[in-house]
Amino acid sequence: MTAPTTAVAPSGALKRRTGLLALAAVMAGTDLGLKAWAERNLPGSPIEGGPLDLELAYNSGVAFSFAADAPAWTVITVTALITTAVAVVLWRTAAASRGPWGVALAAVLGGALANLIDRAPDGRVTDYLHTGWWPTFNLADVFIVGGGLLLVALSWREDRPGRRPERISSAQQ
Repeated sequence: MTAPTTAVAPSGALKRRTGLLALAAVMAGTDLGLKAWAERNLPGSPIEGGPLDLELAYNSGVAFSFAADAPAWTVITVTALITTAVAVVLWRTAAASRGPWGVALAAVLGGALANLIDRAPDGRVTDYLHTGWWPTFNLADVFIVGGGLLLVALSWREDRPGRRPERISSAQQ
């Protein structure tokens, strides 16, 4: 993932970077607020909502409880490294990337940051969204998966970051 070749003025680049980091912070803050609400209001009293219920659960692993038996410091360290890598990619590509690419990276960063902050004190993540047929998850997970899917979809586009347009030679015309 490299930045596209579109030139952006330095002040515009800083605005884009700051805006995307602010978006990631808002996403993280929203999820952390919902986690705090869930811990206060959902223990022992889930709320049925049809296809999506609110039910408190904790996950010491990562997606689908993978590595749940690993030492907490290992999961936190790996999560912190991945979160840092996403932040670096966002910073480096934000100046020249198109809007959807930056929003997708901000979503992944916001979700990863929220889960990292939530996991740091006790080694587990608070989950509160439950479908009955899927493992319980949280809004940060939605941001991560949604942002990741958007990145995959955008990577199939011809004008994705790092892709150079092909030149048509006079012999091909």
